[in-house]
Amino acid sequence: MTNLTPTTEPSIGEAPEQLAAVADALGEKPRSALRAMLPTLTPWLIAGLSLIGAITLFGIIGPFFVQDPTIIRNIGLSAPSVDHILGTTQTGQDVFAQLAYATRGSLEIGLLVGVLATILSAFFGILGAYIGGFTDEAFSLFSNVFLVIPGLPLVIVISGFVPPKQRGLWTIAVVLAITGWAASSRVLRAQTMSIRNRDYVSAARVSGERSFRVIAVEILPNLLPVLASQFVFAVIAAILAEAGLAFLGLGASNSSTLGTMLFYAQNGFALPLGAWWWFIPPGLIIALFGTGLSLVNFSIDEIINPRLKNARLYRKRRKVALRNAAAGPRSTITPPRQAPPRSAA
Repeated sequence: MTNLTPTTEPSIGEAPEQLAAVADALGEKPRSALRAMLPTLTPWLIAGLSLIGAITLFGIIGPFFVQDPTIIRNIGLSAPSVDHILGTTQTGQDVFAQLAYATRGSLEIGLLVGVLATILSAFFGILGAYIGGFTDEAFSLFSNVFLVIPGLPLVIVISGFVPPKQRGLWTIAVVLAITGWAASSRVLRAQTMSIRNRDYVSAARVSGERSFRVIAVEILPNLLPVLASQFVFAVIAAILAEAGLAFLGLGASNSSTLGTMLFYAQNGFALPLGAWWWFIPPGLIIALFGTGLSLVNFSIDEIINPRLKNARLYRKRRKVALRNAAAGPRSTITPPRQAPPRSAA
């Protein structure tokens, strides 16, 4: 059996052609267009989805199976035990119950900010670049203004002016979304300006298609991987920003989040008193959830930049071809033919 692959590693730019040649030699079927838009099931994607799924499941169903997190007991700062898995706070409140409710609150804020920021960035980035002219210049100027304004100081100022009684989940989500959409809008604008000059978009516009349909059918499907990546990044940034605001005392006043847990742990001198079970679990949840989203984002990057996927798939198929070449040709055994059934006389 001859070696069907070159002895040298191909460059990433040449990977698509050589990848197709190796796939043909191995007898693999070509990938469909829909399958090509989905991330490849890699170990880091499985690990990321597992982390996200476990934490999301804990935040959704966890509050239904825990105690009331507001009950005050006379067992302040007790270590983890059978009755209290993660111990208690300084006022005797169950930390595990607080963690379940706080995880749900942080996930709600992350989801709200991710959706709102993605909608704003898509509106100002895609619509402005497609229309062009004065609209594009106005939207671009508006995005640049928000892009140069420091995000965290602006969030602190806006949250500081909102009365504590009116500072709920939606208020924090809107504030974080307003300050976190500009960078994504610039990326979408550049991608849309590249796509709108392609032949199939020009053909749709010349044929009299409405602008909304051209954007929704011709342009938006090509931007779905970029939008997915920006949504994941917005969720990560929102959870971290909310935790920072809550740690400064500017978080949502009528809900519990992972940031508020860290705030109360700081005020309760958990670190000097050695109550690690009070501040390590919420910090660990934030770190693991951010890690899971980052791993998923790495897989989405392969869709945005196909050269990354092509290079990885080429190396994988090259190893298979080399292994088959080392094993030698396989012997094929043809099964004996069965005699045809006799017809009944």
